[in-house]
Amino acid sequence: MGSVAQIPKTMKAGQYDPHQKKVVVNEVPVPVPGPNEFLVKIRSASLCHSDILAIQDAKETVTLGHEGAGHIVSFHPSAEGKGFKLGDAVGFLYIRGCCFTCAGCQVHNLHCETGKQLLQGFAADGFFAEYALVDYHNAVVLNESKWDMDAACAVFCAGITSFHSVDSCNLKPGDWFGVVGCGGLGQLAAQYARAMGLRVVGVDVADANLDETKKQGAEAVFNSRTDPEWADKIKKLTGGGVHAVAVYTNVLPAFLSATKCLRLGGTFMIVGVLSEPLPVTVMDLLLGNYVIKSESTSIPQRMGKAVAFTEEHGIMPVVTVRKGLEELPDMVEEMRQGKVTTRQGVAFK
Repeated sequence: MGSVAQIPKTMKAGQYDPHQKKVVVNEVPVPVPGPNEFLVKIRSASLCHSDILAIQDAKETVTLGHEGAGHIVSFHPSAEGKGFKLGDAVGFLYIRGCCFTCAGCQVHNLHCETGKQLLQGFAADGFFAEYALVDYHNAVVLNESKWDMDAACAVFCAGITSFHSVDSCNLKPGDWFGVVGCGGLGQLAAQYARAMGLRVVGVDVADANLDETKKQGAEAVFNSRTDPEWADKIKKLTGGGVHAVAVYTNVLPAFLSATKCLRLGGTFMIVGVLSEPLPVTVMDLLLGNYVIKSESTSIPQRMGKAVAFTEEHGIMPVVTVRKGLEELPDMVEEMRQGKVTTRQGVAFK
């Protein structure tokens, strides 16, 4: 990044205003780091389906975004000497204020026993802004020579979630991995699975998503809307079904049908955020028809493995980069309407 520029007093931020019921770009004060925090000049931020949920539930104006990457420009004294320096390129997760050490934080930082955790982009300001606060516990230094900083934002949290979802299936090279929901998250999972030596099949209802997933590593793809025999075809292709299937979308039919392509004793990995209960037949679990697991960005203690694997294998999300926060309202609307086939991001220069 070179020398750190002087920090301005105000900045632009892409926010959802619940009173106007729309996404707006406001001029707001640049935040000041508190205990354990540093200030990051955001280089890129990407949009996630979870951000749409934040908009639906918002009662106060909040800066959107929980996926970002950038460069450190200032520290709170308590965050100095913690393995970071001015100008470092960093990626980070999206929770501030928790202790990162209690029993709750070892499961997920939203369970912090202090009750002081802040979910950025939801209850606290996120990363669609020129500057943002990051807790040093929740950040990692990036080898900038190995990262496209305009796309790195989508690794935090989409890429890390995708990595965990594949890695936690405990498969071996040559095993089959099914991606149900071939949006940006599923496409990243296809990249990680191929890098782990797995054979990948993709399932979606949009041909554009399937085409992109095939480019990113899927050996075969199937449209479950237009091909009623998709599950039987996958079982034939894979010699009995995939060894694990992961769902990366948020629609109930995808969850209900995913296990149709799973072989006996396989892993059913849940990643997409479903807003309604998921019916499960207990006998399927008792008889070992399949095992249910779930993954998310998890905790920062697990982030290092995902980042190291990403760097080693040159995995990078495909991000459609927009120039300027003024693009954010259109990005949100296009995602709401299901018109996007890759991750969507804003790059700051």
